Amino acid sequence: MLTLEINRDFKSKIIPTDNDLQKWAASAYRSRQPAVASLIIVSDHQIQKYNNDFRNINKPTNVLSFPANLNVIDNELFLGDVIACASVIEIEARQQNKDLYSHWAHMMIHSILHLQNFDHNNDKNAKIMENIEIEILRSFNISNPYEY
Repeated sequence: MLTLEINRDFKSKIIPTDNDLQKWAASAYRSRQPAVASLIIVSDHQIQKYNNDFRNINKPTNVLSFPANLNVIDNELFLGDVIACASVIEIEARQQNKDLYSHWAHMMIHSILHLQNFDHNNDKNAKIMENIEIEILRSFNISNPYEY
């Protein structure tokens, strides 16, 4: 079971409900160990600063994931932090001709997988991660996000 702690630093009507964000995040959690992750929703200016500070890329991005890689404390695991930018996610959905909520679902699933150390740093890892994402999204009747 995964609990997602949500902080909406950026307010917008285009952001899914906490319940939707929670269910998408929980669907990507691959363990039975109780866990917690945090989601912070920020502006494009804020995420650009984080992207520059932590990845040396001076532009906004959709999501950043910071795995905690900690041990279990009090029978609970802290997975890490996800920082999401609502405006970038909206722009991407529009550019890729995707439903906005489907794209949010994909971004949440993708980010939670990153917190569990899945990566797309090479073709083999990318295929593994993408297949997991596609399978989870299909359970929500969301089509393959890599076919747009």
